[in-house]
Amino acid sequence: MSKPNYRDIARHAGVGTATVERVLNGRGGVRPELVEKVIIAARALDYPRTLPDTHRGLLRIEVLMVRPETTFYQRLSAAFERIAATLDPLVIVHRSFTEEMKPEEIARRILSAGLRRAGLILAVPNHPVIGAAVEKVSAQGLPVVHVVTRASERTGEFVGIDNYAAGRTAALFISRMARRTGPVFAICHPIYQVHRDRIRGFSDYFLEHPGATSFQYLGFGLDEEHLGAELLSSALRMYPDLAGLYNAGGGNSALIAVLRRQARERGIFFVGHELTDYTRSALQDGIMDVVLDQAPEAQARRSLDLILRRIGLTDIKPDQAPIRFITITKEGL
Repeated sequence: MSKPNYRDIARHAGVGTATVERVLNGRGGVRPELVEKVIIAARALDYPRTLPDTHRGLLRIEVLMVRPETTFYQRLSAAFERIAATLDPLVIVHRSFTEEMKPEEIARRILSAGLRRAGLILAVPNHPVIGAAVEKVSAQGLPVVHVVTRASERTGEFVGIDNYAAGRTAALFISRMARRTGPVFAICHPIYQVHRDRIRGFSDYFLEHPGATSFQYLGFGLDEEHLGAELLSSALRMYPDLAGLYNAGGGNSALIAVLRRQARERGIFFVGHELTDYTRSALQDGIMDVVLDQAPEAQARRSLDLILRRIGLTDIKPDQAPIRFITITKEGL
């Protein structure tokens, strides 16, 4: 096949050949959105020339996350950083964090009219104000991908595990492998739809499989360490024969600390999420029994692949199935 020329690029980008010439020779005077179209078309056609330096980093993908102090979001952020380093210099992946409990601030960041964005990846909670902001930028043509959790049910692609299945899996382990019969306690962060989905799956499993071990008590821990510790301590007082514990969100270290202090409670079958230094140690010590890890590295990779396809830098269609969560026990470390 012959090498692409200006006419081929112009046809692919939907612009004139004069615009292509100005862009590829760095002459300026072309609107940013047309520059994007020309550069993407040149990349798609394997135009055999190095782009002018002024066009490097032209396509900015913004990743907005919450809770930078947590191991999970640290892993997610680091995954985006590693993957970004392997991308075409044309693409810049900008990672930033915002406060989880300030929906108006999150919405403002989503609606930001500052630097032009080629795509937006969100790992933020769902809230009416946030959802409205997502729908507005999406309607303006900005590709949006939700990772880990959905900020809007109406628009944008979602990358994450099957959280309902994760909750059912936690219930299956507890009901089949608990060391004693008795009540089961669960903790979640209710502002996240994914946490509610996990609890729904957890509850449904016990409803469908009634027995001597049953789901009795749900606490809202908000992924806050001190609150989770207080909830677990209360549950232990309320149910001296507690058989199982499921933490559908974060804050595992405080729960582990409570159980470490109370040697008699080590008979509780404990299922939680995310493999961290804390949960690894708890598995090794027999305080935790199962960790369900949602592979943030795989979520970062797929979310970027979806954005790159939406903006025309790849024709490869990413897998549409939910990300596989990983079941980890002491024997699998």
